[in-house]
Amino acid sequence: MRALIADDEPLLRHHLSKLLSELSTSVEVVASVKDGIEAVDKIIQLKPDVVFLDIRMPGLDGLDVASAINKLDVLPRIVFVTAYDHYAIEAFEKGAIDYLVKPIDESRLQKTCERLESQLEQNLNRDDLIQLLAQTQVKRESPLTWLKAAKGEDIHLIHVDDVEYFKAEDKYVTVVTQDSEYIIRTPLKSLYKSLCSDTFWQIHRSIIVKVASINRVSRDITGRMVVEMTNDNRKLPVSRNANALFKQM
Repeated sequence: MRALIADDEPLLRHHLSKLLSELSTSVEVVASVKDGIEAVDKIIQLKPDVVFLDIRMPGLDGLDVASAINKLDVLPRIVFVTAYDHYAIEAFEKGAIDYLVKPIDESRLQKTCERLESQLEQNLNRDDLIQLLAQTQVKRESPLTWLKAAKGEDIHLIHVDDVEYFKAEDKYVTVVTQDSEYIIRTPLKSLYKSLCSDTFWQIHRSIIVKVASINRVSRDITGRMVVEMTNDNRKLPVSRNANALFKQM
């Protein structure tokens, strides 16, 4: 099966491609694109058998892409991939064969590959889609949107989209934005559970970074992996356990 991956996060595209190569000998990734417009062009050009579509992308989102290719003579199978499981019903209405919730679980992706292999030549009926939805739904609280953080004697409301990274100190966590730093007392472990795992990665026991704010990954003079942030070129350490997030980049 020839597969196309569409996701606006390059690290996530790489991670999914790597998992597919490890889990299935039947799936070959022929293209990896960063937005919905490019996805439509590549689908028309390459005619892949299956498309892994991120729902939230700039330009055209995944649901828009599914609608745009609906008139093709031969439709690819669609697997939607997203951090927000409340899109599932609409995803199946757009013709999805399956639906994966980020962070992608290897055993769950394995089942998707098996389903693709067994049903590539079949059309799913409504009962099949409802059963898939029941198997895929994940109970999940809405990701954290606003932070109440202190700076001096003042309390500030900070949107998580403005956060570059979090760093745990002795008894508090420093919240670093593009132009300032704030303090919260929520433990890093609890904080990570409330963040969108599609947007923030824990790269060290004391550091959580926004993936979109990473400029590059390199190694320091000791051979330790570090990430360099886009805004201030600050270098943050990556723990050995988190190295796998950046392998073969």
